Amino acid sequence: MRKFLLFFIIIAVGVIFIFRLFYLQVYTPQTHDLYEDNAIRKVFDYPKRGFVFDRNGELLVSNQPSYDVMFIPREVKPLDTLEFCELLKINKDQFIEIYNKAHRYSPWLPSVFIPHLSKEDYAALQEKMRKFEGFYIQKRSIRYYQTTIGANVLGDIGEVNNAIIEKQPYYKMGDLIGKQGIELSYENTLRGVKGIKFIQKDRFNRDIGPYKNGIYDTLPKPGEDITITIDATLQAYGELLMQNKHGGIIAIEPSTGEILTMVSTPTYNPNLLVGRQRSVNFSKLYNDSISKPLYDRGLQAMYPPGSPFKILNALIGLQEGVVTTEDRFSCNHGYSYGGRKMKCHSHSSPLAMNGGIYNSCNAYFANVYRRIIDKFKDPAIGMDIWSNHVKSFGLGNYLNNDLSVGQPGKIPNSQTYDQLYGKNRWGSTYNLSNAIGQGEVLTTPIQLANMVAAIGNRGYYYTPHIIKKIEGETIDPKYTTPNHTTIDKQYFEPIVQGMFDVYNYGTAAAVQIPGIEICGKTGTAENFTKINGVKTQLTDHSIFVAFAPKDNPKIAIAVFVENGYWGSRFAGRIASLMIEKYIKGYITRTDMEDWILTHSLENEYAKPYSGEPFGINGATTLQVIPLDESLRSKKPDSITKQ
Repeated sequence: MRKFLLFFIIIAVGVIFIFRLFYLQVYTPQTHDLYEDNAIRKVFDYPKRGFVFDRNGELLVSNQPSYDVMFIPREVKPLDTLEFCELLKINKDQFIEIYNKAHRYSPWLPSVFIPHLSKEDYAALQEKMRKFEGFYIQKRSIRYYQTTIGANVLGDIGEVNNAIIEKQPYYKMGDLIGKQGIELSYENTLRGVKGIKFIQKDRFNRDIGPYKNGIYDTLPKPGEDITITIDATLQAYGELLMQNKHGGIIAIEPSTGEILTMVSTPTYNPNLLVGRQRSVNFSKLYNDSISKPLYDRGLQAMYPPGSPFKILNALIGLQEGVVTTEDRFSCNHGYSYGGRKMKCHSHSSPLAMNGGIYNSCNAYFANVYRRIIDKFKDPAIGMDIWSNHVKSFGLGNYLNNDLSVGQPGKIPNSQTYDQLYGKNRWGSTYNLSNAIGQGEVLTTPIQLANMVAAIGNRGYYYTPHIIKKIEGETIDPKYTTPNHTTIDKQYFEPIVQGMFDVYNYGTAAAVQIPGIEICGKTGTAENFTKINGVKTQLTDHSIFVAFAPKDNPKIAIAVFVENGYWGSRFAGRIASLMIEKYIKGYITRTDMEDWILTHSLENEYAKPYSGEPFGINGATTLQVIPLDESLRSKKPDSITKQ
């Protein structure tokens, strides 16, 4: 029996192997995974990223060649690290750190050792690459921003991290992805599809040619070109006017919802975030806690809207039937209630709706607001009706747009005050600041621009968006479908007339533009911060919203200038100049342009750190800077091109 035992063992092992091989090669549904095969080297062929054009066909973003030093950790042989580091302009500690990071990611997969070599560095290294086994050079294209403007609009691309790779397996270590702006919003459209080549290796780990004659290789698919809605000339002019100021400008074409300009200042040159210096430059921008150049104030900053919000209360009052255009309210330098007084500037009294708008009377709108909230026995019902009307203008939400960042703002409802004061324990006087755009109301500049576009359209708006055309595709129909407000069309005309009279007789009379009928509304919003733990009032914000022309408007705009004193001082001037620039193409109010270009607010932004007093309630200390004639709007090329 023993002499047959070995024979049976051999037969049994053979049968097991046969069945196992049959299972692996015939029965199992799994196929040979080329990506996991260590005997096959994968070489990615990166596609050309799509170009970006402005609405007038001006090329804003293209590509330039770049060279990445790649390596596979397990294939690296002993080398002269001193020579290698000198060629790459790094030190030995950096070499070790990069190698260890890639080895932890995968010893068998390619990783980027040094990205974005210049042509000069590439030429010097290419001659000696044979000396450094395991390393090779991979050519790809990186972005070239053909303008110095619109950094917040265009965004940038950067290397993927492990979190992105885990969520999106398409990306591998060293791949580039849109990080901000258009580059992020339309990443899938712009990036294209990578091609790949599979290279067979022998048992000595040497390349011996394409795997199976290249039948599994694929060619890269270039990214698609896109046209965005931004007007590059208007964007450049807006950034020029906002030099030495913090804030945002959003301009929209009311008939389409296309965003014409999206200024956020302070800003930066988008080419700072390209190439080997991207990481260093990004850190500098990110750590600038005063200017915050990476913070898009037009989309992310939530401010009290101030007096522009009053026109919504007028519309809601008319819709709810609690006020007519002829009802008059007295103003004795403000509105007194509950032992307090909401102050107002000097003007004639009493006022009907038209005068209330163009004089921006706080008392008038306090009365209207109270009538809305107190229309029902339960103020909670009035508050929710008011809140729903306001939200129908796109306030209090993200607007469902195609922008990479944003904030929802805040529009209170009855639940807000139930939580603050308790159910049935509050009334209209508890939140009267909502009447004048203060209190619990917060909005972003893009929301205010959208709100005024809806007013210019007499009751509807198109979702603001930045995509105009994608090569070979149609844009999402949600951008061509109108969103209707809860206010009936007939109630808009008296409001539009009141905004028109803001320029004729009211708070914007000094910033008129000859030949253009502009409807606008000034705003001044209180501004608080904490200094050493103490709530401190800073210089007021300057706000202005407008659309033009009065009928069939071509542009709706919101301007927000931090610490800008009052509405017409900075924001009103800037809005009027932007409107003239867009509609006429040139500037006639050079006096107003000169004033904006020569007045800086940098000293205001330094005051929380310097201890100087703030300009509140009409203080007029301003930093005046010499006007550089080369910056006049008559020479736009000098500010739009590098």
